[in-house]
Amino acid sequence: MYGTIFNLNVKSGHEDALLEIMDGNAPKGGVAWLLMKPDDSKSDFIGVAVFESKEAHVANAQSPEQNETFNQLMEHLESEPSWTDGKYIRGAFHWGYGHTYES
Repeated sequence: MYGTIFNLNVKSGHEDALLEIMDGNAPKGGVAWLLMKPDDSKSDFIGVAVFESKEAHVANAQSPEQNETFNQLMEHLESEPSWTDGKYIRGAFHWGYGHTYES
């Protein structure tokens, strides 16, 4: 599996709109995505996206649909996200595939 970890700095008052866009995004080749609201204030959200392969990740990044989604997200961000891409080498999810986690 392959993916990216990203940091998002959200414009004041735009959190709900940003989350609504992200909730509707299920890219082809995507396995999972998570969004964290960290306890510190270095960024508003930290996200993790997991794809079946590096090829699926790159295909998503280069797709017109993802470009449109990214442009919509940027309307609600202070700056472009910072990205760290790489191969996931260990990990586990302890709930069934397709489960929606809500707090």
